[in-house]
Amino acid sequence: EVQLVESGGGLVQPGGSLRLSCATSGFTFSAYAMRWVRQAPGKGLEWVSSINSGGEFTYYADSVKGRFTISRDNAKNTLYLQMNSLKPDDTAVYYCAYTSGRGQGTQVTVSS
Repeated sequence: EVQLVESGGGLVQPGGSLRLSCATSGFTFSAYAMRWVRQAPGKGLEWVSSINSGGEFTYYADSVKGRFTISRDNAKNTLYLQMNSLKPDDTAVYYCAYTSGRGQGTQVTVSS
């Protein structure tokens, strides 16, 4: 059974940081590119960042470039998203995803 389980979300003040994790199982994690997407209240899914299977290449939406860092540990089958300088507009449910599915999401709320 394929599983993607996000964690690390929470409430943070503007300017703060959070590190999201996505623990995976049930598929060959190291063979797949992975991505983070998010959904803000009342809005559609927005792509945030992607990383290739080996972790050498990363891509970011303009809205998070320079503030977020995607990474992966293929030995631990885990994907990460380091989020710095958070803004209220970053408030959303964050999902990790690959070609065949995504997790249940973790809530990130940026508010003072």
